[in-house]
Amino acid sequence: MRYFIELAYDGSAYHGWQRQPNGVSIQSTLEDALRTLLGHPVVVVGAGRTDAGVHARQIFAHIDLIEAVEENFAYRLNQFLPKDIAVRQIHHVNDAAHARFDAVSRSYEYHLTTTKNPFLVSYAYAFGKNLDMAAMNQAAALLINHTDFKCFSKSKTDVKTYDCDITHAEWTCMGSDWVFSISANRFLRNMVRAIVGTLIEVGLKKMSIEDFQTVLRSRSRSEAGFSVPAHGLYLTHVVYPNTIFVDHAT
Repeated sequence: MRYFIELAYDGSAYHGWQRQPNGVSIQSTLEDALRTLLGHPVVVVGAGRTDAGVHARQIFAHIDLIEAVEENFAYRLNQFLPKDIAVRQIHHVNDAAHARFDAVSRSYEYHLTTTKNPFLVSYAYAFGKNLDMAAMNQAAALLINHTDFKCFSKSKTDVKTYDCDITHAEWTCMGSDWVFSISANRFLRNMVRAIVGTLIEVGLKKMSIEDFQTVLRSRSRSEAGFSVPAHGLYLTHVVYPNTIFVDHAT
């Protein structure tokens, strides 16, 4: 029987989602907890591979079990997980459902603070220079009508296509806290952080809207801006077709 585990985590102490040979990852920590709880190894397949230091407010992973889970399975699993990883719900899905390939939309937020805040040291990028939000949003709007995002991808990657369908991209602010939100059917490695860094250059007047358009057309990572630090990035929402879910969450 296949189940989706819905969870959230603070990525500060981890080397990203994917199991690493010489570092603690979210995947390995979750697999270790499941092995302790169930008494046998369980392979966990995640919806995505967040980088080291990146956080998730919502992410899914699937597992295969021989028997149906008990009603309090999520509670019991949480007892074997550290405080910075929390299982929200367990969803019974059909046997062909895949946490990564069946996702139809993913959303991220990047958090930036314009003042020094000791409570946001690990959760927002401190950036004290003045930024032109109107220009940044004008540039962000260009992302929605574009498809090939090789210019924002890590150069060494094994993807077959650089095409992504971005449906939302916008900066908002509340006082000194700025948030860039973006949604798409898929994202490339380092894509959101590279987009944010390039938009910041637009906000600093180091890059014009026309320059940003040129970057999009270039398909060259060297033409785009810097990658912002990982600790300000959050995976916030993953959407699946309702048809893959067998019953209500337990």
